[in-house]
Amino acid sequence: QVQLVESGGGLVQAGGSLRLSCTASGLTFSNYNMGWFRQAPGKEREFVAAIKWTGGTTSYADSVKGRFTISRDNAKNTVYLQMNSLKPEDSAVYYCAGGISWPPVRPSANYWGQGTQVTVSS
Repeated sequence: QVQLVESGGGLVQAGGSLRLSCTASGLTFSNYNMGWFRQAPGKEREFVAAIKWTGGTTSYADSVKGRFTISRDNAKNTVYLQMNSLKPEDSAVYYCAGGISWPPVRPSANYWGQGTQVTVSS
């Protein structure tokens, strides 16, 4: 059974940083495009960042470019999201996604994690 487990969420002040981790099991991790999506109350789930299975190509939403960095470690079956210069509008539940479509313009994936809460205070 495929499982994606996120960690690293929490409460931070505006301007601070967090690093989210997502560890996968039950799949051949190195063969899957991976990504992150987020959903705030009253809003639809939206794309944040993605990385191809090769690790050489990434994609970011305009709202996070220059602040967030996605990476992966295939030996550890883990994908990361480094978030710097956080803003209150970044507050949301962040979901790890596996087997996403490319280009990742829609919240479409074969597998989803349970989500981790990120709250940024002003």
